[in-house]
Amino acid sequence: MSASSLRRLAAVLAAASGGAVYLSPSVASSDRGGGPILDSLKRRIGDPNASVPSRSAQESVLIGASSSDPLDVLVIGGGATGSGVALDAVTRGLRVGLVEREDFSSGTSSRSTKLIHGGVRYLEKAVFNLDYGQLKLVFHALEERKQLIENAPHLCHALPCMTPCFDWFEVVYFWMGLKMYDLVAGPRLLHLSRYYSAQESAELFPTLARKGKDKSLRGTVVYYDGQMNDSRLNVGLACTAALAGAAVLNHAKVVSLITDDATKRIIGARVRNNLTGKEFDSYAKVVVNAAGPFCDSIRKMVDEDTKPMICPSSGVHIVLPDYYSPEGMGLIVPKTKDGRVVFMLPWLGRTVAGTTDSNTSITPLPEPHEDEIQFILDAISDYLNIKVRRADVLSAWSGIRPLAMDPTAKSTESISRDHVVFEENPGLVTITGGKWTTYRSMAEDAVDAAIKSGKLSPTNGCVTQKLQILGSHGWEPSSFTALAQQYVRMKKTYGGKVVPGAMDTAAAKHLSHAYGSMADRVATIAQEEGLGKKLAHGHPFLEAEVAYCARHEYCESAVDFIARRCRIAFLDTDAAARALQRVVEILASEHKWDKSREKQELQKAKEFLQTFKSSKNAQFHDGKHN
Repeated sequence: MSASSLRRLAAVLAAASGGAVYLSPSVASSDRGGGPILDSLKRRIGDPNASVPSRSAQESVLIGASSSDPLDVLVIGGGATGSGVALDAVTRGLRVGLVEREDFSSGTSSRSTKLIHGGVRYLEKAVFNLDYGQLKLVFHALEERKQLIENAPHLCHALPCMTPCFDWFEVVYFWMGLKMYDLVAGPRLLHLSRYYSAQESAELFPTLARKGKDKSLRGTVVYYDGQMNDSRLNVGLACTAALAGAAVLNHAKVVSLITDDATKRIIGARVRNNLTGKEFDSYAKVVVNAAGPFCDSIRKMVDEDTKPMICPSSGVHIVLPDYYSPEGMGLIVPKTKDGRVVFMLPWLGRTVAGTTDSNTSITPLPEPHEDEIQFILDAISDYLNIKVRRADVLSAWSGIRPLAMDPTAKSTESISRDHVVFEENPGLVTITGGKWTTYRSMAEDAVDAAIKSGKLSPTNGCVTQKLQILGSHGWEPSSFTALAQQYVRMKKTYGGKVVPGAMDTAAAKHLSHAYGSMADRVATIAQEEGLGKKLAHGHPFLEAEVAYCARHEYCESAVDFIARRCRIAFLDTDAAARALQRVVEILASEHKWDKSREKQELQKAKEFLQTFKSSKNAQFHDGKHN
């Protein structure tokens, strides 16, 4: 980095932070409506015997919200942002409802990069383009990153990420840039970045190539970002909101908005329960549109000629076996030969690699194209000393980023990932854009706008900055040891006999990290109800999880389980297909399905898995992939 670039950076940083680089300390919870209110919420959410209200009870609350006795806020969309809005609003003492067309996290929020990142790339753009908007996003994301890890420690953790350098200029450039990232993080720093020699790097990342094209590895720079289990975090947010008093309902589609004839204000929504086909009206003083990529379709319910705000971008990821990357170390290449960022990260016992960033159309079930999968494989092969094979792809998926569109932008890469909150129609507050890392502050902004729009009277200010989600209370990284010591997995053999099995380390660790302090409940079901068998060979997921999620996490379909409650569809599509029959059997027992519904669930899940491109359902022609 040149001296002039450093001077420019210093000027931008000073402007952004009022003359100081470090972020100001967090606002005390008491100043944000914390104190006794926050303590009461923590007790309610942290109660080990707490259970979310039943689905029918939640629906009754929504139906009971009449024009004469409306909810304060009705949220449309159960992704990270929508669930965050419901949690924020209900913990301010407001009456809240949330409806989601499919399932919590069924769209973009379950198809993320799995990184909780402050935005290294945005910092670089901020410096060289003197872009205050990008810099503001970095400051904001770094603040939220550490808070998110603290609020859901069982689902989030710090992950070291290695950047390979094949000449000394790259070593200096990346080292200085990442030190600047450390500096900007200030008190939000996870761990300091550092340089490793080529030899040290090879020991830390054995599959890293020592030679590039005509160049030798000079070393690597390692920095830290956060990593998460995204859809489990999203489901946790929705269930936490339910425990705090919000009426949340998945598989409930908004078919139209209700407008007051006299004032032309939006005062509610017509909702269809997709599981029963029943429709009902639910009234609210303010409706918050948090439908992600589909937020324009909600806006068009008011005015068909509304100009679109979403510029959809496709992000494709693939999952490879664990030997592609060591446990506990990721690989990030900031600039490949065509200028894109590529990464390989250990995730839930496998390796996730990506990503693409290209224009796309909006569809409920996006599919990755074979050329995008091949691009990722080609890009990572340049940095590895092992053969990268299409046959090794266990799963591949596509997600749609709902970027807030800037009409002057020429490509999706140049669009800021910052979010937008606006109210173009009275009573309808739309929040769009942003990213997973900043979901909490996005929700806070949306609720602030809703309070202003509806002249609402919250009992306290925002408390979500210090509010841990369901499963976090009392959880420790060592909690899995108690599960391994105290429980056995009682499982049925093919002959129907129930026999004990060890609660092995893999199963105990998985339960502890997926369910946090609620893992005891899952282990109890496995032990006492004979549901201790693993759903698929080579994976730690237990039959007991299906029953637990049906009872306590609003798991209403086979796809809800294999994709969002447990991540087997994302980790290994073929293993998910093998587990399907048993998943459907347990859900049928829990939800009292008939044989017709079982058959329907099985078919829908198989169709869903066809949109995930493993090596087995990839298209071949003359021995090559199309």
